[in-house]
Amino acid sequence: MGRIHALCISEKKGTLKKPVEKARFIVEHGIEGDAHAGRWHRQVSFLGLGEIEDFRKRGAKVDFGAFGENIVADGFHFKEFPVGTRLKAGDVVFEITQIGKKCHQGCAIFQQVGDCIMPREGVFGRVLRGGTLKVGDELSLFTGKLPLDAAIITASDKGSKGEREDVSGDTVERLLKEAGYTLADRTILPDEQSELEATLRGYADRGIALVLTTGGTGFSPRDVTPEATIAVCDRMAPGIAEAMRVKSLAITPRAMLSRTAAGIAKRTLIVNLPGSPKAVTECLGFILPTLKHGIDILRGETSECARK
Repeated sequence: MGRIHALCISEKKGTLKKPVEKARFIVEHGIEGDAHAGRWHRQVSFLGLGEIEDFRKRGAKVDFGAFGENIVADGFHFKEFPVGTRLKAGDVVFEITQIGKKCHQGCAIFQQVGDCIMPREGVFGRVLRGGTLKVGDELSLFTGKLPLDAAIITASDKGSKGEREDVSGDTVERLLKEAGYTLADRTILPDEQSELEATLRGYADRGIALVLTTGGTGFSPRDVTPEATIAVCDRMAPGIAEAMRVKSLAITPRAMLSRTAAGIAKRTLIVNLPGSPKAVTECLGFILPTLKHGIDILRGETSECARK
């Protein structure tokens, strides 16, 4: 276990990073506002405090961030960890993806002192679980599984105004807890696509395992939950919605009017559910046992498996 001594960001690549007191880490992106963040394998960089102090003993005056590192921590010699090692600080979980890098002779620190330790001593990783960290937070190895958590969105104009009891949301919450999920968040939103999209993206940035929506999946002009879901997702998972419709069609032909969608946003699975408590119970009872396996594959907790 170690402690974070610096969090550093830069607005442009090739420039020295500057220390900040706290930073927001976004799943499959990196630090909000950092030039090196993005959808690639080197979203965050780590450098040990000991390696920086050894460099300073050689007479070089370097501040935190000078080597392009995002996180400086004591207690670790980061390059000794193999690729795939996971680290945790607060709610944030990282996975090491690369040890060292090719030195760019034109980097700012090399031009100043003729050397740079980041290619030799630094490591890089991706963000598996998002959140906000501050200087002084503890950093440790993480050997467990990512939290099995879920968020619930009820899409309802009347519900958002307090004019309708959220029975469907209550049903979703009860069934999730019975299935072993912890509730990360629950909210009621009006049938506004922009608000739905923003909330879904926020959950995906945090890395919540499963987001279930209820309502807004019919033919009404105000029903836009599927459109919001499709706009946010990187990849769709049509089999989930198809399975729910097949199950529901055995009960009522009106199930063919359901426009529910399901998809993946970063490392989060999003599934639309119908708006009625009865339909929620029927659909979740059918799909929930299988979703856990899909979430494990999405998060790298297990591998694909074929039926024997």
